[in-house]
Amino acid sequence: MSKIIPNISVDCVIFGFDSNQLNVLLVERKLLDEQTSETLIDDWTLAGYHIFEEEDFDTAAARILKRLSGLDHIYLEQFYAFGGVNRLNKPKDQLWLKHQHEGFSDRIVTVGYYSLIDNTSVTLSLKERNVKWFPVSELPELGFDHEEILQKALEKLRTKLRNEPIGFELLPEKFTISQLQRLYESILGQSLDRRNFRKKVMQMKYLIPLNEKQKDVKHKPAQLFLFSKDVYERTKKERFDFTM
Repeated sequence: MSKIIPNISVDCVIFGFDSNQLNVLLVERKLLDEQTSETLIDDWTLAGYHIFEEEDFDTAAARILKRLSGLDHIYLEQFYAFGGVNRLNKPKDQLWLKHQHEGFSDRIVTVGYYSLIDNTSVTLSLKERNVKWFPVSELPELGFDHEEILQKALEKLRTKLRNEPIGFELLPEKFTISQLQRLYESILGQSLDRRNFRKKVMQMKYLIPLNEKQKDVKHKPAQLFLFSKDVYERTKKERFDFTM
């Protein structure tokens, strides 16, 4: 049986987009008193765990995502390390770690990853714990220092979005310009001028218009597009800042 490294862990900020808003996948952390059934802890955390002795960080993060989604080759990027002296000192966190009995260290360094998933087409689950998508703008109480980790991941995602087309990882294969704009607005946390956005989008050589329109919608069907990674690789010197 693999042994964990007691003072090193990986936490994954799993972002998803549902065509309207940016979401994050959280894991319920609930602890009841064994004698009285009183609720001692009832909050949420990011998906994460300690790394095993034979693993590197990337392998551990991929394992955590595989366990949740059953999928391989999901977009995954390391973005920061968290090693504050007091990051585990809150009473709830101490109680939780004591209850786990898994040989964790009193001080743990966590390497943060963020992942991008189209959460309209993926069903995530965890057999022993409840998992749920939450809008990034409406978060519940988070355990440990996971709010700090989440905000840092969002900051890194916003920076990357301005320089690379990673947002397409959050969209279905075929999408509309309106969906793309809502994606950018939900990540950046600001409204974008519709005309200016469309003008810049149409300059993207790697955004391929299709001879297809939406189906089964109540409004006038919009044209569908797809993202060509091959074309992007040939033209990636171009950059578009949609916030201008």
